[in-house]
Amino acid sequence: ANASPTIRNLAEHNGMIIMVTSYDAYTAARLINQSIPIDFFMTKEGIIAFQEEDYIDDIREVMASKRHRDFPILSKEGKYLGMISRRNLLGARGKQVIMVDHNELGQALPGMEGAEILEIIDHHRLGTIQTLSPVYFRNQPLGCCSTIIYKIYQENNIPIDKTTAGLLMSAIISDTLLFRSPTCTPVDEEAARELAKIAGVEIEKYAMEMFSAASNLKQKTDKEIFYQDFKIFTAGKLRFGVSQITSLNEEELQGLSNRLLHYAKVALEKEKLNMTFVMLTNILSQDTLLLAVGSRAGELMNLAFSLETEKKNYELDGVSVEGYVARIPKLVSRKKQLIPPLSLYAEQM
Repeated sequence: ANASPTIRNLAEHNGMIIMVTSYDAYTAARLINQSIPIDFFMTKEGIIAFQEEDYIDDIREVMASKRHRDFPILSKEGKYLGMISRRNLLGARGKQVIMVDHNELGQALPGMEGAEILEIIDHHRLGTIQTLSPVYFRNQPLGCCSTIIYKIYQENNIPIDKTTAGLLMSAIISDTLLFRSPTCTPVDEEAARELAKIAGVEIEKYAMEMFSAASNLKQKTDKEIFYQDFKIFTAGKLRFGVSQITSLNEEELQGLSNRLLHYAKVALEKEKLNMTFVMLTNILSQDTLLLAVGSRAGELMNLAFSLETEKKNYELDGVSVEGYVARIPKLVSRKKQLIPPLSLYAEQM
């Protein structure tokens, strides 16, 4: 029979529990003795758990280094959602990615070897990328990859908002040096001017303000300056990196030459390269002071541009750097003017 309201009230008042069971009193008493609270067995600290947003690539190494067979998966609120085991990883797919503005693994993010590439949108030379299955590949000889993105918007009749238009326009201005670069095409300029209308800016004025802001390098470290536009290339048996810094201020570029020649050697060893080049490009005078570090780097510069480089020895913080320097008129494009001749002669070395 159910307990009366009076009994229930007394039990609640005294912190007691009323249990209704089909067992007799003796059996019930024995079972109660075996009913130990689960928190008696629980491990509350040092638990190795994963969030539902974690990537398989990130948790794989953790799981491999621990002796546990199963690991709990938690929500953002810390609620238990389920378990994952090593067996679940056997058929796991890699991250799905779209490569934009590059098509070489040497320029991609770490871990790309295990990723599933869905598309490649680019305007550079073709590299050595390999895919497991056919992908959508779009490569056009334009001055900026954002021009291709703009065309994709148009082809799919998708309106471009003001912010996106400003970003795409800025990229075209930067890549083509406001249509001064030899890589620039009429398609790039037309796209940039149409985007400027959407963004509501006067493109020439905006470009000068953008270049001036980008030229202010006083607050940046040598590492930040060097890596702000750095790419690695492979030609034959040689692997070399190229950093490009553009500015309106020739005095500032000259001041950077010794510092970046020093950091080029640091990057040479860090990235395990054969050679490292630095382009100090003056947007207004349309020329580049080219720095080089590495075995036979000076020889490669001489062959590629038919010139005599200046050998330079520089010491900073007790580190001696031997490099090569040459000013090359009309050289502003890494993609079209620097990489082709360097790659051509590098393959013969």
